[in-house]
Amino acid sequence: MDHQAVLAVDIGGTKIAAGLVGPDGVVRGHAETATPANEPLIGEALRTLLTSVAEGVRPRAVGLASAGPLDLRRGTVSPVNIPAWRDFPLVELAADIVPGVPVTLVGDGIAAAVGEHWRGAGRGSASMLGIVVSTGIGGGLVLNGVPYPGPSGNAGHLGHTVVDPAGPLCTCGAAGCVEAYASGPSMVRWARRHGWSGTDARGLATDAGRGDPTALAAFDQGTRALARGIVAAATLCDLDRVVIGGGVSAAGPLLFTPLRRHVERFSALGFVRRLTVQPSALGRQSGLLGAARSAMLAIPTPDEPISA
Repeated sequence: MDHQAVLAVDIGGTKIAAGLVGPDGVVRGHAETATPANEPLIGEALRTLLTSVAEGVRPRAVGLASAGPLDLRRGTVSPVNIPAWRDFPLVELAADIVPGVPVTLVGDGIAAAVGEHWRGAGRGSASMLGIVVSTGIGGGLVLNGVPYPGPSGNAGHLGHTVVDPAGPLCTCGAAGCVEAYASGPSMVRWARRHGWSGTDARGLATDAGRGDPTALAAFDQGTRALARGIVAAATLCDLDRVVIGGGVSAAGPLLFTPLRRHVERFSALGFVRRLTVQPSALGRQSGLLGAARSAMLAIPTPDEPISA
C-alpha cells in the first residue's frame, strides 16, 4: 500500500463506508457497515470499521465525509437524517481511532462534488454542483475549480432550500424543502398517499419502469422540485454542470429524463441554459474519493507553513 494513502470515510443515513485512497484516486480495502441508529453504538461501529480497513497501514491523513449540518470548529456533526447523532464528536473519535495524523471533516455533499470533479463526471467543469439523492438530498459546490464548503462547511445544502413555502414539512423543520419532495422516502410517501402499495424507492423505480402511472407521477413531482432547486443554484452561482449520484440516481432515465425536462423549462436566463445535468461517474465511491481528496488538499506542502 502506498505510504501516501489517506483513510477516507463516508457517513450516510443508511451506511458508513471506508477505504484507503492513494494519490491515483484508487480505493483499496473498501468496507461498509450499517449506520447505527443509537449513539452508544456509533463509536464501536466506526472503530471496528476504521481499524479493519487501516490494519497494517499508517495513513497519511483521515478524510471524513458526513451528512450534516456540520460544526467545523468543534468537529461535530448533527445529520438531519440520523436523529441520534446530535453534536456528535466525529473528528475527536476519528483522531482517537487513528492517532497522530491530521483529520479533515467535510459534508457528504461537498465530498461527492469534490470526488466527481477530481475523478468523475465533473472533470473539466469550471463551476459545478454535486448532488446526492438518497435517504436525504445533499449538495456541494466547486466554484472556479475550487471546492467551496463555505465558512461553516455547510455551503451547497440544496436539499434544505425551500421551493414551496406551502409544501410538506421537512425533517429539518422547514416546509417545502427540495428534500421534502425529491428524496427517495419523500417520493415513496407521495406515491403511497396517491394509492401506490409499495414500500421503498427501489420498488417505486421498478414500478415506474413498468409504466405504473402513480410511480411515474412520483418521479415527476420529485424531479420538478429538484429542478427548481438546481436552477436557483445555477442562477446564483453561475454553474455549468450538475452531477447527481446517490441511491435514487440508480433509477437512471426515470430520474434524469423528467429532471432535464424540468430544468430546461425553468431555465429562463441564457447563462443558465448552458447548464448540463449528468449522472455520477463514480457511483458509491464519489463520497470516499471526495473525502480523501479534501484531506489531501488540507495537508501542507513541504514549503507551505502550517497555519496556527
